[in-house]
Amino acid sequence: MSLKKTLLAAAAVIALPVLAQAQPISGLYLGAGIGGNYLDKTDITGSSAADKSTVGSGVSADFSWGYVGVISLGWGFGNGLRAEIEGNYRANDVSDFKSGNAAQVGSTGTATSYGAMLNLLYDINIGNMLGGVTPYVGAGVGYIWHDYDEVGFNDAGAKNVYSGDNGNWGGQAIAGLSLPIGSVPGLAVTAEYRFMMTAGHEISSASFGGGNSVKFDVDNVNHSLLVGLRYAFNAAPAVAAAAPVAAARTFLVFFDWSKADLTDRARQIIGEAASSRGAGVTRIEVNGFTDRSGPADYNMGLSQRRANAVAAELVRRGVPRNEIVTRGFGEENNLVPTADGVREPQNRRVEIILK
Repeated sequence: MSLKKTLLAAAAVIALPVLAQAQPISGLYLGAGIGGNYLDKTDITGSSAADKSTVGSGVSADFSWGYVGVISLGWGFGNGLRAEIEGNYRANDVSDFKSGNAAQVGSTGTATSYGAMLNLLYDINIGNMLGGVTPYVGAGVGYIWHDYDEVGFNDAGAKNVYSGDNGNWGGQAIAGLSLPIGSVPGLAVTAEYRFMMTAGHEISSASFGGGNSVKFDVDNVNHSLLVGLRYAFNAAPAVAAAAPVAAARTFLVFFDWSKADLTDRARQIIGEAASSRGAGVTRIEVNGFTDRSGPADYNMGLSQRRANAVAAELVRRGVPRNEIVTRGFGEENNLVPTADGVREPQNRRVEIILK
């Protein structure tokens, strides 16, 4: 598979969920992962006609499962998109070395890859369908060094090996899942599959037996499975669906993004507000608000629909309609100040104020 085809496939993967709702990360985050890496078999061929006669025909290497480690520093844009810089390292031992299409006894050596990549990722908001798990996909490009350390075979104690390294451009596709750790805001466990390959490597090495220098071409195609941790530095603590502020005789009801539907917890809080209406209460203000994502005129209507939904539930629970005043404030009066376009759960609310 060519590098061009791989990057096109990765671009297609990341473009698929553009219509999905994102599970946003806002601001700086740090991630790391470790796991297993499988390096595809490669033919070892000379890079010129002269070299081919030196390398020989039918020379190839198979590799055992090895290991991979990555660390990344990224930024979430609050709309599902993330960009990150990644450092990575992979290592695989030779399991089978062939020369002249014949397997050689005493196969030896290790192939390693290490480099840096720039990744673009997208978190897919699926609500609570998987118990809080958020899928994500991504693609990346970067520069990778590939190193051969005594790759070849031992023949009666004599080493017939290649050693050398070379760098080249590469690309990768990423598919993963993240699960937040509720007790530590901003911390999540991740599980990923990564497909990484480079445009190939031309390595200079002494030929078998320590003879003249030879150049040869090898492929570098990897399949990696990783588990890791990701920490977002400015994540807010988890917010309950609704919470009363008893001292101020104010009750708060929170809503899902772009929704005006009442959850069971929201109905419970509205019931508590209705029960708290006692002597001296002559007016109940029901004020609706939104966060700053979406158009301002749409948010104004959405805030009014949220206020109307809460007022209707109060009436159903026995509060006279003439005591209730509903108003929609749209994006105004945020509990948590944010930039325009940011989805903030604490700003998607209705305030019930008993007066």
